[in-house]
Amino acid sequence: MAAAGLAGWRVYTNKNGKNNNVSSQQASESKETKISETPIVWMWSGEKWAPSKTAPTCDSPLAFKQSPTDVTKASAVLYPGQQRSSGYKPHGGFRFTTTDQITVKVPIDAFIVSGSRYIEAGETQYMFFFETSCGLAFRFDHLLTLDAKFQALAEKLPAAKPDDSRTTNFDNPVSFKAGDVVATAVGFSKMDNISFDFGVYDLRQRNTAASSASYSAKHQSELSQAAYGVCWFDMLPTKDAAIVKGLPAADNAAGKTSDYCK
Repeated sequence: MAAAGLAGWRVYTNKNGKNNNVSSQQASESKETKISETPIVWMWSGEKWAPSKTAPTCDSPLAFKQSPTDVTKASAVLYPGQQRSSGYKPHGGFRFTTTDQITVKVPIDAFIVSGSRYIEAGETQYMFFFETSCGLAFRFDHLLTLDAKFQALAEKLPAAKPDDSRTTNFDNPVSFKAGDVVATAVGFSKMDNISFDFGVYDLRQRNTAASSASYSAKHQSELSQAAYGVCWFDMLPTKDAAIVKGLPAADNAAGKTSDYCK
């Protein structure tokens, strides 16, 4: 099995945070994107993340080369690190009022480690996890229409089943550049729910929230995400960060409450 199969994102399993274990599937063989050398991957031990070999130093501060979508089209933002109606969510996301030209892009050079395709509300949804060698990771969920490169990867995943969003590791790591298009439609077209989830994780160290014993105990079953999730607003380009911070909260109940964003 190739090194990417050890990446450990398998423990992220489904979007509700319950652990599962799924066999790895082969990723795309594209010569343009397949990594020729064994990448540094990050593995979950049950207590912490660790690189497969000495990792390079991340840029400081952590920053994306570009935003994952055109934030000027967003109508609201989901705050990461909050309790929502369906459970605790380390990830945030974007909501839109129109389907016109909603494009999701890779925000920083990274390689894909796992993915899922599943059926929810009668529509096939796609989820992908990415890592950088230095330990920055991010995920997209509720992608509806994929770019051809990602559709080819999705076809290597287990067949979509209703409400089964367990992830599968890709055996062959595939790298992507900042700006590469991931999806051209998001959310649920039948329900006119135009949205996608975006979560960011610093695998190098636990976040401030997880320094609390009560927080760690409360989220023990989901520490691989909850203890490493970060507020990604300031990682966006400066102008986009200001726009996002000015958006209304997408979750009416949780509002702008966040364990990460202060």
